[in-house]
Amino acid sequence: MGQKIHPLGFRLGTTQSHDSLWFAQPRNYSENLKEDKIIRDCIKNYIQKTPGVEGIGRIKIKKRIDRIKVIIYMVRPKLLTEGEEGKPPRSEELQTNVQKKVNCVTRKMKIKIRRIPIAYSDPNILAEFIAGQLKNRISFRKAIKKAIELAELAGTKGVQVQIAGRIDGKEIARVEWIREGRVPLQTIRAKIDYCSYPVRTIYGVLGIKVWIFLNND
Repeated sequence: MGQKIHPLGFRLGTTQSHDSLWFAQPRNYSENLKEDKIIRDCIKNYIQKTPGVEGIGRIKIKKRIDRIKVIIYMVRPKLLTEGEEGKPPRSEELQTNVQKKVNCVTRKMKIKIRRIPIAYSDPNILAEFIAGQLKNRISFRKAIKKAIELAELAGTKGVQVQIAGRIDGKEIARVEWIREGRVPLQTIRAKIDYCSYPVRTIYGVLGIKVWIFLNND
């Protein structure tokens, strides 16, 4: 069961909740779904293009009839909430960019930045670390082992990392994975956090998947 279904969707209603919270009529459902993707892509592109800003975790979206609330979880939120001398905070520029993309005319948008208390207990942060190591041509085994060490220091009970693609520039694509501790994917009560993270290298696109076992509820 653990390899046949999305780990987060498998646990919705028990240990997981939706990252997007809104209600729409069936005829408007696809439009709202596209809007969510535009918001997330715009935020990720802005952060990738802004020097010195990194460590983004989940992006949660809450919608009402007259407003949109976006919550960004980051390791160092001050990089967005505090601007340079004589300039407004970057979060205001980000909010303006997102509003232009989404074309909010009749709705108000508010972007909030929240801090991730323990950085490497979040799979997105861990995957971003591994991606940075792979881009710098560090051996994938060294990158994974270092990421697992950081996750263990963060107090996780288990972590599993999988990389797929032309690893280390080999001609034949393959899948490699390493697991430390317990990662009970079949148990719904187990609080598993998961992410899938693509990274572009000079050899092509690699897919990084990270499972983190936090605790039992």
